[in-house]
Amino acid sequence: MSKGRVLVVDDDKTLVRLMREALTKGDYEVITASNGIDALQELYAKQPDLVVLDVMMPRMDGWETATRIRQVSQVPIIMLTAKDEESDKLKGFAVGVDDYVTKPFSFAEMVARVHAVLH
Repeated sequence: MSKGRVLVVDDDKTLVRLMREALTKGDYEVITASNGIDALQELYAKQPDLVVLDVMMPRMDGWETATRIRQVSQVPIIMLTAKDEESDKLKGFAVGVDDYVTKPFSFAEMVARVHAVLH
């Protein structure tokens, strides 16, 4: 049985594949999207328990995506980004994310963070 449904939103196909593998091994069901617009559609359609969200994406960036998610849902959001300045982290928390992870990161740690945020 799945521990929960996680929506992974990133335009890096390799990272998405590796995240899918790590989360699936951790007994999570994984849904993916490559941009913010697709992420919002998946959010409405599949009702994930948690969103892992990249900042720098085409069509709609992670800041705008997180803001729009917060307008309709309290689903936990973990921001995943190469942006590691304190101001970026503060902006993430200001738009309502629950955790902020900078790249490069450990997949094992990410699965542990997903577990911690969901429980």
